[in-house]
Amino acid sequence: MIFQKYAAPKYFYPLAGKCLPWFGTLAILTICAGLYLGLFVAPPDYQQGETVRIMFIHVPAAWMSMFIYAMMAGAAAIGLVWKIKLTDTFITASAAIGASFTLLALLTGSLWGKPMWGAWWVWDARLTSELILLFLYLGFMSLHSAIDDPRRASRAGAILLLIGVINLPVIHYSVEWWNTLHQPTSVARIDGPRIHSSILTPLLIMAVAFKLFYVSVVLIRMRSSILDNEADSRWLQEQGA
Repeated sequence: MIFQKYAAPKYFYPLAGKCLPWFGTLAILTICAGLYLGLFVAPPDYQQGETVRIMFIHVPAAWMSMFIYAMMAGAAAIGLVWKIKLTDTFITASAAIGASFTLLALLTGSLWGKPMWGAWWVWDARLTSELILLFLYLGFMSLHSAIDDPRRASRAGAILLLIGVINLPVIHYSVEWWNTLHQPTSVARIDGPRIHSSILTPLLIMAVAFKLFYVSVVLIRMRSSILDNEADSRWLQEQGA
């Protein structure tokens, strides 16, 4: 199967090298397009004014914080069941990126919350559960690096990731389950988005841009990890890496 073939570092490494320029170029183009539309074309909000432009960074970053964790947890489950070595490489390469997006979401949320709520931080259900997500990322990285045996580290990290998955629906549905200051969901709704297309378009472009950026960076980090772990491999020496 193609999946099994490219799950091996020998085949994944050159494939990632071929895909990387494409994802990197698309990431740069979409980030530039999204920022231009969001910062210079989209109109100010009738209530929030120019501060609404923080949305184009904050919202996609928050989406990415959950998306990356879900990807890591999915890879952890695959690694535990099928013992695929590359899943641990993917997880460890993703962790710092996911933590960075989570921190970015929290910081931009504070910048947005100050003029809207009058405070940099409130113990709101959405904010608190997002902060817990940051602690899960940091906890995984600390746990993984604290265990010397790679197999034990991989297994312990995978179990922590799978336990932490319970926080993802809490983040998503917190604005519906509890009376919070954070605004309700405006995009992923059954009855359709409640945002004007002039704001929705750059928001979705930035969401795509962040995903392309994530793929680009994770490929770079995975290739670097493979170089370290497979330094003595014959196949790697044959490629002149």
